[in-house]
Amino acid sequence: MSVYELKNSIISVKIDSHGAELKSLKKLDTGTEYMWCGDAKYWGRTSPVLFPFVGGVRNREYRTKGRAYTMTQHGFARDMDFTLLSQTDDEIWFELRSSEETLEKYPYKFILKLGYRIEGSKTEVLWQVENPGTEVLHFSIGGHPAFNCPIEPDTKQNECFVDFGDTTEVVSTRISENGLATNFMDVYGLTDGKLALRDNLFEHDALVIENSQTNTAALCRKDGTRYVTVTMEAPLFGIWSPPGKQAPFVCIEPWYGRCDSEDFEGTLEERKWGNQVAPGETWKASYQIEVG
Repeated sequence: MSVYELKNSIISVKIDSHGAELKSLKKLDTGTEYMWCGDAKYWGRTSPVLFPFVGGVRNREYRTKGRAYTMTQHGFARDMDFTLLSQTDDEIWFELRSSEETLEKYPYKFILKLGYRIEGSKTEVLWQVENPGTEVLHFSIGGHPAFNCPIEPDTKQNECFVDFGDTTEVVSTRISENGLATNFMDVYGLTDGKLALRDNLFEHDALVIENSQTNTAALCRKDGTRYVTVTMEAPLFGIWSPPGKQAPFVCIEPWYGRCDSEDFEGTLEERKWGNQVAPGETWKASYQIEVG
């Protein structure tokens, strides 16, 4: 496990090879740290990659290739050591390959590459999923970056906002107590594109915003100005902070995949929002974090 740094004249980022996890994102002129510190009292991670599953599977079990496999929430990549592939002044790449250990719980060969690229005040997070096998690879992948919120002293989280851009409302799929998607939808009206981070906002777990309702989500100071913006092409994303803990961070999570529905009885190949990559092919996606 090693920590690597990228730095330019505006920002510095630090990435841990364990999970290829973003650990720090700082603005150099102010010294402001934007990433959550990973205090286990609230949540012991900072920005795990979710692979090969996003969310939980029904009864902690999924079916593929004619048999059942046990799988924990969000898969296993976040808890594995990645190999450093390359590093330049402004870009770094890590790799995780399937192994006997992973094949026992996920019977597909894969090469997962995770990169970070900085330019100005922006950090791009890049994913590549390669299929070195002889059959179609089925997977989900997502990000889970946690940002300090509030970002300013003498400010409470419930004085801050999430800004969804040029939209008047967002619709969220409600998550059940056992972490599965229900058929109930919560509609949140927005004021100038903003949703207040009220104390009970996450009482039903994450907000799960599907169907490409917007491609941007930002955290705002109490005066409404943005301080971190996540831009994505992902078809859905989550907004989350641990309910009932008054945790001083909020996650903005681009997802290519989602937890099972409560009534889902299908196979891995039939999971909603799943992705496929043919033998010898590579699937690519990315999202961007901008601070200010």
